Amino acid sequence: MSDTLVLVNTGFAVLATVLLIIRFRVNPVIALLLGASYLGLTSGLGVDGTLEAITKGFGDLMAEIGLLVAFGVLTGSLLQRSGAIERLIETLLHRVGPKRMPYALSLSVATVLQSIFLDVLVVIVAPLARGLGLRGGKAGTPRMITAMAIGMEVGVVMVVPGIAALALAGVLGVPLGTMLLFGLLVTIPTTLISVAVMQFVFRRGWWDEAKDEQPTPEPSTPDTPATGGAAVAARTTTGSQTRLVVLFAPVLAALLLIAIGAVLDIAEVRIAPLTFVCSPVIALLLGLIGTILVTRHAVGKSAMDEALRTGFRESGQILILNGVGGSLALTIKNIGLGDILGQYFSASTAVPLLLVWAVAAILHVAVGSVSISAITAAGILAPLAPVIGLEPVWIALAAGAGSLFAIHVTSNTFWLLQSLTGLTTRGTLKTFSGGVSVASVVAIAVIIPLSMVLG
Repeated sequence: MSDTLVLVNTGFAVLATVLLIIRFRVNPVIALLLGASYLGLTSGLGVDGTLEAITKGFGDLMAEIGLLVAFGVLTGSLLQRSGAIERLIETLLHRVGPKRMPYALSLSVATVLQSIFLDVLVVIVAPLARGLGLRGGKAGTPRMITAMAIGMEVGVVMVVPGIAALALAGVLGVPLGTMLLFGLLVTIPTTLISVAVMQFVFRRGWWDEAKDEQPTPEPSTPDTPATGGAAVAARTTTGSQTRLVVLFAPVLAALLLIAIGAVLDIAEVRIAPLTFVCSPVIALLLGLIGTILVTRHAVGKSAMDEALRTGFRESGQILILNGVGGSLALTIKNIGLGDILGQYFSASTAVPLLLVWAVAAILHVAVGSVSISAITAAGILAPLAPVIGLEPVWIALAAGAGSLFAIHVTSNTFWLLQSLTGLTTRGTLKTFSGGVSVASVVAIAVIIPLSMVLG
């Protein structure tokens, strides 16, 4: 089959998948499977090859991230139920003060809280950011909400155990320790620079309270099982008495073990017991077990059981969606797209990374899903990495960066954040869409020179 036909079929498959999701409201799981099926059958894989790519892609990705996603979501649900998140925000406010609070909030959300499912994280942190904004001086509300949004979205695509970060690492075969270290290396400057830019913009008058904020000063938190609003409100006195460092200690210890494992890999040091506990699955399992014990002590057995049930419900849909993203990615790899694209690029890493960013950005504008756009863009261009000698971790981070561009009204997170922060649609576009889009551009500007220096 000609290279041109493979490129045309790939473009049509991706475009058709996007249209099925946004125009015909087809469930993303079904749309991704239809796209993978069309591409395999029309690009020379045949019936058997297409079925193998779909099933193997799903299975391989689940083998990479299935347990990790489940452990991360369960841990996040437990942290939510114990009230640890609210107390962290309040502690930051008292320790760093209103002036530096946007930076502290953004970095905390981006790095410490990524075990929490995104919509649950919005429900927990958005009302708190709104309350902090009311005490934050000039344009305090948009500054705090934007800082929260930047940290939340950058973290979920770049910092392990963020759901999209796990999926990207699985699709591209990036060791989680490597993803964690390089992700933090990109996330910290990206977050700080982006927050600084938006602080400057809002302080210079890019905000109209009459048009950008709704009259109601205090938004209500929805009380539904899907978002966990009731669980947030139900924090007990015992949970408040447990020290904050104790509540977060198991998660921080798990991330430390993963980082140690990555350093040992780089140094080519292998100590069997340490290698075992530093493996991501075991590290996150130990973190989950520790969080279960701490939560039970803090809020009691019944509340702990409720948090675990909520986490199990939330993890199912995440696993399936990410799995079928792996099906499409493997199909694209098997049709030989990497060799074809490799003919059009030089050995420079800048052009391929910009292309990954642009593909992810375009997909996100159309689809409205950060995870789907990042995974799809990474899957399309992942085969290019070995052809030009580019480390897959940079493709993962570039895809994550592009998927943050122009979050808008097609995103369910957009409307959830608006309802919880008391902003108008215009205000949400300025804070959420504007701030995260700035972070998207800043991130790729950080990624490209780092990829050239670090290889």
